[in-house]
Amino acid sequence: MSNLTRKKYLLIALCLLFSPPAFAASPFLQQLLDDADQKNPLLIVAQEQISVAESKIDQVTSLNDPVLSISFLNYPSDQIKSDITPMTGNEVRLSQLFPFPGKLDAKGKSAAHKSRWFDLVYQDTRLQVRQKVKDAWFRLLFLRQAIELTNRNLKLLEDFIKLTETRYQVGMGLQQNVLKAHLQRSKQLDKLISLQLQEDVTSAELNSLAGRLTSQPLDVDETLSEISFQYSLHDLQQQAEQSRPMFAAFDALTEQYRAEKELAKLNYRPDFTLWAGYRWRDDALNDGGTDFVSAGVSFNLPVRRARRSAAVAEADSSLRMVYQKRSDFLNIVSLEIHRSLANLEQASRQVELYKNGIIPQANQTFQATLSAYQVDKVDFLDLLDSLMTLYRYEIDSLQAISGQHRSLARVEAASGLNADQLITQSGKHKGTL
Repeated sequence: MSNLTRKKYLLIALCLLFSPPAFAASPFLQQLLDDADQKNPLLIVAQEQISVAESKIDQVTSLNDPVLSISFLNYPSDQIKSDITPMTGNEVRLSQLFPFPGKLDAKGKSAAHKSRWFDLVYQDTRLQVRQKVKDAWFRLLFLRQAIELTNRNLKLLEDFIKLTETRYQVGMGLQQNVLKAHLQRSKQLDKLISLQLQEDVTSAELNSLAGRLTSQPLDVDETLSEISFQYSLHDLQQQAEQSRPMFAAFDALTEQYRAEKELAKLNYRPDFTLWAGYRWRDDALNDGGTDFVSAGVSFNLPVRRARRSAAVAEADSSLRMVYQKRSDFLNIVSLEIHRSLANLEQASRQVELYKNGIIPQANQTFQATLSAYQVDKVDFLDLLDSLMTLYRYEIDSLQAISGQHRSLARVEAASGLNADQLITQSGKHKGTL
């Protein structure tokens, strides 16, 4: 076997695909995140909900339009004339409804807190969209490196096939070795097709999240880099309550229902309407047709107590519901942080094990098997098995690194903190991303 061929065999063992650590997000990933902020359909809908809610504030805090009425009063039914009876006249009246003091303010508070709810929901939705972008991004990087590794493995298998065919032709090898090498090559081609399909679907998913055409090409020349962090579960769970926008959103919703309860209580108080009128009469009347002016005030009578009591009870129930939803959400977030952090730690241990244990050992096994095969001390099938074992471990190693990043993205989304803040606030930074 030539030195060139040996170098080819050695290449797959040496290319463990571990790149130097780097903390900052890649420029291409940052561009995808920026595009998602501006173009993701879900975020655009959430932004429109904020605009709708903000528009409600001026509507509910403004007085109703004044009412102008014109009346033709007390015309005799037998003679429609204005100069027969002194009661006849034409009147213009202007009236304005004024809610009981405090009602408009309560409505404004409710609408403002509802607007804040939608704003904070948008911020929380943005976190979840960014997590999905990062998840798809690191899956895409894994798939592209796995495809590269598979193609490299296929080239080595091509060399193996040539080698086995040559040995078989000169009577030094077995036909089953040739057939086994071809079968393994076919399996690798099937694996390659599956990876390429997943890459295409993941690229489309990533483009969709970023608000792009799903067919837009993603020409990225980047590789996965391992990360090394340790976080305090207790600290992250506590920080999430201050950092995750959804908790502030529930607080805003609580204030909204408090304002609605205040309004429901104020509805026991009457609204009032001020009005003023001017009546002009015919100058031909016996009394000279002197014009009249008038003014007054009217009140609604809040006698439907049951309806108002139901409104107060509704506000109380809404408050209790929000408290329970916030408590349930806290449990969900705590569990998600716990699960994601456990996955991150597990993936980190796997990466360390693959890097410093499994892959070097698999590489040594392959090298030893290759040396033994060169002197006909082991069967070709053993050599093929050691090569495929090394390949599988390298794929698993890439997947573990991808899992690190994906778990970190879930920790970020669940806690409401980005990686920089996680390092600063956890105080347990071991390495760099």
